[in-house]
Amino acid sequence: MSKEKIVVICPGRGSYSRDSSGYLNMHLSRDFKSFIDQIEGYRNKENLLGPLELDSTPFKSSLHMKGENASTLIYACSLNDFLTINQKKYEIVGITGNSMGWYSALALGGSLQDRDAYELINTMGSMMKNKIIGGQLIYPIVDNEWHIDKKIKNQTLQKIKNADAYVSIFLGGYIVIGGEQKALDKLKKELPPIDDYPFQIPYHGAFHTPLLNSISKDSFLKIPKSHFKKPSFPLIDGRGKIWTEFSANTNELYDYTLGIQVTSSYDFTRSITVAIKEFCPDKLVVLGPGNTLGGVVGQILIQNSWNNITSKHVFQMSQEKDPFLISMSLAGQREIVSD
Repeated sequence: MSKEKIVVICPGRGSYSRDSSGYLNMHLSRDFKSFIDQIEGYRNKENLLGPLELDSTPFKSSLHMKGENASTLIYACSLNDFLTINQKKYEIVGITGNSMGWYSALALGGSLQDRDAYELINTMGSMMKNKIIGGQLIYPIVDNEWHIDKKIKNQTLQKIKNADAYVSIFLGGYIVIGGEQKALDKLKKELPPIDDYPFQIPYHGAFHTPLLNSISKDSFLKIPKSHFKKPSFPLIDGRGKIWTEFSANTNELYDYTLGIQVTSSYDFTRSITVAIKEFCPDKLVVLGPGNTLGGVVGQILIQNSWNNITSKHVFQMSQEKDPFLISMSLAGQREIVSD
């Protein structure tokens, strides 16, 4: 029996929330617990709470959403989920991620060994420990059936430009905006309210914008180039570029990860579009924690009319019958791909 092809998607910052509390301990695999224990050990040596400790502590945004804790906790959840995928049944043909999920993708894809992966994720997550540079807003640009509203999109992009802010992430039916706080405050007043949006994401800096040039420069000094290897699985980055074990130049991979990736817009929409069109997977698998990317990926499928998914209604119906998108944080879907 031939294996089904899957592309794995790693979530980014903001995916671990109050609803995710206890996720890691609940799904911790006995077979792979040593990998999580290893991360726990790295953290304890630095007098930091490990992912298992954080996950078992009652949720506090001031604790769990700060970069120095959130990044490692999210990575540990994603790593555990990845290791429990039944690779006797599924062939992983590509790995991608959103924002910080790129660092997880590098780790899971084999470009970084265990200790090196932890160092990258912990270092980048802790760079603004003392002072967060700028912030992020998220704002929708779709109608009720998840079609892009070109008028709203164009008006939003113009307002971002006028406010001296930046597109941080192209996120399916949303634009994540990065900028200095005064620019974000201006946009909060100028962007027409849609439900709870515009919404400022707590404890987030102006990721993927030129405001992080200093962070990028510092990261090159802290993370050695020698840590980066050619990936074992194809990786799709935040521009839609594919890195394979055959063609990847590790110097370029290092430069992208700590350079352009940090200071320029992250196009998650492009990443998923390339993933489905280049690898034609039988399923997409979103790792935990949380399911913040479920609707986002659905919106991207609609933008591409993939598998004849042309609206929110069609997407939801297809997910009930034979889900193309598997979210490992959802109990009924997790069992489809896990051992």
